Amino acid sequence: MADKSISVKVATAVGLGAIIGAGIFVLSGTAIALAGPLALIAFIAVGIVALLVALHLGELGTIMPNLKGASYSYVYKAFGSELGFITGMLLYFSYATAISVVATGFGSYLSSILGMSEALYTIPFAILLIFALAIVNILGIKKAANADFVLVIIKILILVVFIAFAFFVAFYKGGGFPSSHFALNPATSGLGSLFAASVVIFFAYTGFQAISTFTGRIRGGAVWAARSIVISVVISMILYTLVAFSLMLLVPASSFTVSGDPLSFALKAVNAPQWLFLLVGIGALIATTSATLAMMLGSSRTLYQISSDRLLPKVLRRYNQKRDVAINGVIISAVIAVIMLFSGDIFTIAAISNFGLLFSFLVTSFAVIHYRRLKTKTGFKIPFYPYLTVITIIAVLALMIGMPQIALLIGVLLTLSLIVIYYSLREMEGKKVIRVQLFK
Repeated sequence: MADKSISVKVATAVGLGAIIGAGIFVLSGTAIALAGPLALIAFIAVGIVALLVALHLGELGTIMPNLKGASYSYVYKAFGSELGFITGMLLYFSYATAISVVATGFGSYLSSILGMSEALYTIPFAILLIFALAIVNILGIKKAANADFVLVIIKILILVVFIAFAFFVAFYKGGGFPSSHFALNPATSGLGSLFAASVVIFFAYTGFQAISTFTGRIRGGAVWAARSIVISVVISMILYTLVAFSLMLLVPASSFTVSGDPLSFALKAVNAPQWLFLLVGIGALIATTSATLAMMLGSSRTLYQISSDRLLPKVLRRYNQKRDVAINGVIISAVIAVIMLFSGDIFTIAAISNFGLLFSFLVTSFAVIHYRRLKTKTGFKIPFYPYLTVITIIAVLALMIGMPQIALLIGVLLTLSLIVIYYSLREMEGKKVIRVQLFK
């Protein structure tokens, strides 16, 4: 029988593949547009928060290594069907919405490379990518593990070349550090701007959760899966910060706008060589394609897991074992992603996606507390418990409160709708009401 296990380096590459693309190539410029040079602080601070969340997922993954639903599965097992259903559906909606964000970045870079109008062609190119990857998933023509690893190495090398070019332009060709590029703007230097940038940046980090959907297949067990998650976040945090710094070395922070191709914008602004412009563009296309595929896999597997737990209709349990794909889940995710392309600019879509992610990470932290209270055996433990867990909960709540009003409103309405749907389905099935006594 063929060995279907996945090495630690490949698992880490999958995490990096999901992270690099959603953030570095697509959202780094948006973060700078929102917070100016303070975006550097946001990249580091949010990276630390993402690392704390990753530690919690790592511990839970060693307790339940064979589940495909990531945060949803952990919450469902810890707290039952009601909170599990709400968390799972919010998480699924976030994944499906995230596909739109990354696909928009793909459309922006492809339009830029081809010299076509981004305003006219970004969305059509994004739609083509979404449906192409949906077909790839359904046919089972998935990326080989070694190809995953190679693609991640290529993306990192391209980013290193971009960073080196920025330093060359600033310190050798430009004659020194361009301090004026990092000047604070009163309009983007407030706490609200910093929170807005942090919300976008947090979305960019969350791809590490992709590793949690196949923990049981990682060679060396769930402990090494936890380490893969942590390593992918640390490497991404270093790259994110360096790329954001390099962007501002090339172009003043005040010049950035909410767009999907910040690296191309910066290279155009300094008349970079055509070969470098094409190299970075190709890297962005590879990165966004890889990240879109990872989000599509994550969303379809989450929907399948919710259905497998009998919380969604049987039709969503359609899973091709030979091709290892949840067929109906892929189709539904692709349709939602296309619809979300028309819901606003890339910042708005990312913020909407973030609500479900932040909610799932919040209740995941409580799941760790639950299993610690039960003294459940685990192969990986969060250090400095419970202090880091409390800090994680506070940080995630702060990010949720700092979300744009429209995203917060949509998230709250979606949550309330899910509560109504859940209890309506319980009533239709004639399920008994569960009553507990909280106090003696």
